[in-house]
Amino acid sequence: MDNTKTITTNKKAFHEYFVLESYEAGIALSGTEIKSIRRGGVNLKDAWCSVDDGEMIIKQMHISPYEQGNIFNKPPTRNRKLLLHKKETMRLLGLVQQQGISLIPLSLYFKGSLVKVQLGVCKGKKLYDKRAVEAQKSANRDIQRAIKESNR
Repeated sequence: MDNTKTITTNKKAFHEYFVLESYEAGIALSGTEIKSIRRGGVNLKDAWCSVDDGEMIIKQMHISPYEQGNIFNKPPTRNRKLLLHKKETMRLLGLVQQQGISLIPLSLYFKGSLVKVQLGVCKGKKLYDKRAVEAQKSANRDIQRAIKESNR
């Protein structure tokens, strides 16, 4: 039995990018940040990742300050270190240096008692790609609606 519980997903990433690959990484957090995440005070909407000094860093991930945290609270959008093997970090660095490839956090979840982040190697969508995906979703909804009506 896989004991994972999704905290949040980055729906904007799936709208704006094609996800080519995904990786699982740990994330270094403080105690008050974990408590805030357990209450659902996290937002991945504008988050992205980069490699700084050989370490994978997640940037612009917003974790709301914990109400009872007082002096132990950290700034909400501080840079947080991702926990990956060196070989994985270097591979992702090579991918990100290609033209048009970004490293975007797709979801945040608990795996047991640990917080993990799913990273996506993504390529940006053009406007016509977004329209095509929306048209496909609309067609699928119409088909499902027609099947539902015919079964009545």
